[in-house]
Amino acid sequence: MKPLLVLRPEPGASATVERARRAGLDAVAMPLFEIEPVPWEAQEAAGFDALLLTSANALRCGGEGLQSLRGLKAYAVGAVTAEAAREAGFDIAATGDSDVDRLLASIDGELKVLHPCGEDRRAPRGARQQITPVVVYRAKPLDVPTFGHERQVALLHSPRAARRFAELAEDRRAISIAAISAAAAEAAGSGWHAVEAAERPDDDALLALAERLCNNLAR
Repeated sequence: MKPLLVLRPEPGASATVERARRAGLDAVAMPLFEIEPVPWEAQEAAGFDALLLTSANALRCGGEGLQSLRGLKAYAVGAVTAEAAREAGFDIAATGDSDVDRLLASIDGELKVLHPCGEDRRAPRGARQQITPVVVYRAKPLDVPTFGHERQVALLHSPRAARRFAELAEDRRAISIAAISAAAAEAAGSGWHAVEAAERPDDDALLALAERLCNNLAR
């Protein structure tokens, strides 16, 4: 079986590698970024109806300012983000199993929503809600080697990771891409051995796709 590159930041990288190895995949963590908190000004909960949580990184980096908002209902994208929010004491009103656009389309369009997010945020498309983004973390690029010297499969957990990986890949023809979303697959560009997006934006679906791509490369 060909190597599986797990490129997401820690602590997610190690968690994904562990799950991949339990599934019999030859996985190795090679994070492209390091997540670090960004100083931010805490918001008054009274000015909002809900929180939008699109990454567990926001919960890890939000600090006391985020904890002061625990009285707000939270809408989370993905089961991992929802679980991290529950562990942090938030009440989850709904969990999206696709992307942020579909989640927002399914909830009250009159809500005033606070979105603690990363520096590289993509604004939701077609949102009816009044959304206030506040940056609480950034992804700092790490020095990593170039890729593409052997046939391998790369896991891409975000469009930003896809763009950076594309810059670092010397021979795209040797690499198959398993992307967590259509947006991440699109950001990777063309010229790869294969590019596919997972059926759902979670590790279970992504690793199932990666296993199939690894098996295909081994033939």
